[in-house]
Amino acid sequence: MKVMLVNGSPHKAGSTNRALEEVARTLEAEGIEAEIFWIGARPVGGCVACGGCAKLGRCAFDDVVNEFRPKAAEADGFVFGAPVHYAHAAASLLGFMDRLFYSNGRAGAPNVLVYKPAAAVASARRGGTTSAFDDINKFFTIAQMPVVSSRYWNNVHGNVAEETEQDAEGLWTMRQLGRNMAWMLRCLEAGRAAGVPLPKQEAGQTTNFIR
Repeated sequence: MKVMLVNGSPHKAGSTNRALEEVARTLEAEGIEAEIFWIGARPVGGCVACGGCAKLGRCAFDDVVNEFRPKAAEADGFVFGAPVHYAHAAASLLGFMDRLFYSNGRAGAPNVLVYKPAAAVASARRGGTTSAFDDINKFFTIAQMPVVSSRYWNNVHGNVAEETEQDAEGLWTMRQLGRNMAWMLRCLEAGRAAGVPLPKQEAGQTTNFIR
């Protein structure tokens, strides 16, 4: 089994990465493969509702989002992490997730996210972690992805990685997140082995507030 951890910070080795490293080390200690994927330092724009993904089965803008898609297909679980900017998750991660999630499963392409456990991680110098945490979690609940929790909100504090190293409680929370993710993956694996089917889907109907 494998978990992909997405570093949505413009700083490859900053506080967000340090938090994800703690989760990754714990997963590996639990026998789960872990890989950290950095989205890079260039700004990543969000979805522009061009409709291209409905024809292509991927985002029409061929950048880091499409680079990540095959890795997501091979993953069994995810952790998306971001620093706090203006009391919300860093815009590049939100843009990355906008396009990854919206284009997922379009034009007959495989749905690489559904029913895979996911967790959010936020890092901050001081405040805004809970609102950033909420930003990221909303993607999972619309995509039918089980949300993995820890023993506290999944956040760490520190302006740089060296300061995050001093956040003993935050790193403790990251380790418990890794253990909880490993546990959920094993539970899902046991369910599949026991023949537990995936939930039935219905076509449903979209209703607009204004007609």
